[in-house]
Amino acid sequence: MLSRLLKEHQAKQNERKEQQERRRREAISSATCLTEALVDHLNVGVAQAYVNQRKLDHEVKTLQVQASQFSKQTAQWISMVEGFNQALKEIGDVENWARSIEMDMRTIATALEYVHKGQPQPAS
Repeated sequence: MLSRLLKEHQAKQNERKEQQERRRREAISSATCLTEALVDHLNVGVAQAYVNQRKLDHEVKTLQVQASQFSKQTAQWISMVEGFNQALKEIGDVENWARSIEMDMRTIATALEYVHKGQPQPAS
């Protein structure tokens, strides 16, 4: 009877150990699944952030190139406007020079008319 009780006790103990081991494996498996799910969820967010960062980097580079081109084009426009202003000034200078020459020519023409009128006419 004692040996039967001992065998029953050992059998129950082995059964409890197996049940405990099964529960431990299930708990480990569940914890692993939970951890993987959490990591996957975090990885999706990190991957999206990485993709967004790459897009932003590309946009920044594009914007830098465009800003540089715009700066060069603006410098060309400024140069052209300055050249145009200089040409307008030169036209103004030429206009003033032409007025001055015209006034000098009128003065000379008036003087020549005066001289011509003041001389006696040759007899014909």
